[in-house]
Amino acid sequence: MILPAIICVIIFNYIPMYGIQLAFREYDFTAGLTGGGEWVGLQYFEQFIKSHMFTDLIRNTLVISITTIVVGFPAPIILALLVNQIRWKRGKRILQTTVYLPHFISIVVLVGLLNVLLSPNTGLIGLLIAKMGFEGTNLLASTTAFVPVYVLSDIWQHVGWNSIIYLAALSSVDPQLYDAAKIDGANRWQIIRNVEIPAIIPTIIILLILNMGTVISTGFEKIFLMQNSLNLPISEVIETYVYKIGIISNQFSYAAAIGLFNTLINFTLLVIVNSIAKRVAKISLW
Repeated sequence: MILPAIICVIIFNYIPMYGIQLAFREYDFTAGLTGGGEWVGLQYFEQFIKSHMFTDLIRNTLVISITTIVVGFPAPIILALLVNQIRWKRGKRILQTTVYLPHFISIVVLVGLLNVLLSPNTGLIGLLIAKMGFEGTNLLASTTAFVPVYVLSDIWQHVGWNSIIYLAALSSVDPQLYDAAKIDGANRWQIIRNVEIPAIIPTIIILLILNMGTVISTGFEKIFLMQNSLNLPISEVIETYVYKIGIISNQFSYAAAIGLFNTLINFTLLVIVNSIAKRVAKISLW
């Protein structure tokens, strides 16, 4: 039964890893897909590190990624704890369905909604901001507002879906623990703090480790669609830069080196955080 999944992983995840060799050699168009040109070693890595864009790209990527983790990671945990406290089953199902739905909205549609709602002239939120005395403010064109808009819209879209795994963990809590807490006179907040949160801590740690493995990967589609010439100083991240260098400028080897650099940093952070979690909490991926 798992054979189709294994085949898909091999085809789409392992076979493309052959392209890593392009980061260490000069791409030759005449060699076809393999691009087997002259080996240049770490030339493209040095070129990227010495590039005037290096500092800005690392800063922008870290700011967006860390803000997303710090603000967005606790959101589904809080939502799951709150939903788990609802005793009205029909209302609970309606709420869950409502918060799950945004996850299925296309990134293109979501960015389109942001453009419509945040328009300073015709958007609902844009008009509200104008009424507050900030007339003409375009949040999508502001370097200071780009990160909050990106993070908050990301939370709105995915908080419900991400809470499912925590709700699943909460459903496995022994009912006797709830009964014992109530007998001892615990209120709802004390039950959350002493029963439910300890029950989902292993799940929280595992997901935190996985998220730290992508701390340098902000995602391409949404940021690229939200980019414009005015917010580019803060919205240009490693993955959008790789696209522009590799696809638009046809510098395939240079783009491959930048992408590999990004992956190595993510992998290093994953190993470090996993080791820390293993030593401190005795919970790890391996």
